[in-house]
Amino acid sequence: MPTYDYRCHDCGKRNSIYQAYEDYGVTTVVCQYCSSENLERIINRIRVARSEESRIESLADPRAWGDLDESDPRSMAKMMRKMGSELGEEMPPEFDEVIDRLESGESPDEIEKNIPDLGMNDSL
Repeated sequence: MPTYDYRCHDCGKRNSIYQAYEDYGVTTVVCQYCSSENLERIINRIRVARSEESRIESLADPRAWGDLDESDPRSMAKMMRKMGSELGEEMPPEFDEVIDRLESGESPDEIEKNIPDLGMNDSL
């Protein structure tokens, strides 16, 4: 039998309730904590397994970058974080430092002046 998650509107607690498929939506559910029938179904997040090739392809499409504004360092940082997470590889500390600086509003030119050896070892 599948488990369905509900939030009780009276006590605020989360309930996991086992129901047969034929009972779902037909049988009244009751809060395990306060016996209220004032519950709302919670739809849980799902995960989708994707191949490395699929993740790389999605990065190749500029539309996947969202509302990238190359004149806005924060927008660039958001895109770089997304790219880093999609690659699924551990990035070097310099990558995180650059993103942190972009998020604080520092321009790419300023970052390059402050970190002159950035990218010299091809780790970014």
